[in-house]
Amino acid sequence: MDQEVKILIVDDEERIRRLLKMYLERENYSIDEAEDGEQALELALNNDYECILLDLMMPGKDGIEVCKELREKKATPVIMLTAKGEEANRVQGFEVGTDDYIVKPFSPREVVLRVKALLRRSSTTSFLNTDSKAKDLIVFPHLTIDNDAHRVTADGKEVNLTPKEYELLYFLAKAPDKVFDREHLLKEVWHYEFFGDLRTVDTHVKRLREKLNKVSENAAKMIVTVWGVGYKFEVASK
Repeated sequence: MDQEVKILIVDDEERIRRLLKMYLERENYSIDEAEDGEQALELALNNDYECILLDLMMPGKDGIEVCKELREKKATPVIMLTAKGEEANRVQGFEVGTDDYIVKPFSPREVVLRVKALLRRSSTTSFLNTDSKAKDLIVFPHLTIDNDAHRVTADGKEVNLTPKEYELLYFLAKAPDKVFDREHLLKEVWHYEFFGDLRTVDTHVKRLREKLNKVSENAAKMIVTVWGVGYKFEVASK
């Protein structure tokens, strides 16, 4: 029996919630709705959702505030929905931990595809029976990545990462000392061309380093900027 996939749709416009709910229920997802930021945050903190579709512009607590407060306690995947398409708004969303970004007006089919892609990347290992297979571990001095559990520990302390931050770290760590440019990281980690918004990569690297640095300065230093090119994962010598 497949595990039920629960998705929260947050938008102050009922017609948008109804439209998205109709398309997502066709995929057999279980849908909850919220019409404002306060209601959304209460539902998100008290339930375990596989994905949250979050409107940016709402009266009262907006999507940025909701995502920022949510990220203090949970790493639930978030796709931001907004009528504002400017780069500054996209970067602001990513700075508070958004995993993806869709600009209104959008095709409901595109939203479904984005949700499916995000669920594939963030949830596949949660359904694996790890007892029947060898552990998928990457172990370095100061840093261990357990890919079966999507769990990262730095100097023995767990690091709470969003799905996108985890994916970026895992991708870099799989190829130590190899330099990747931002375009390549966008394609491989985000799995589609993201409108050439290279600052997306920079923002996620910054957040990833900050989270690692809180528990291990040595682990944070393993993500190295190669000026004029991109980033690499550098194994500490001791």
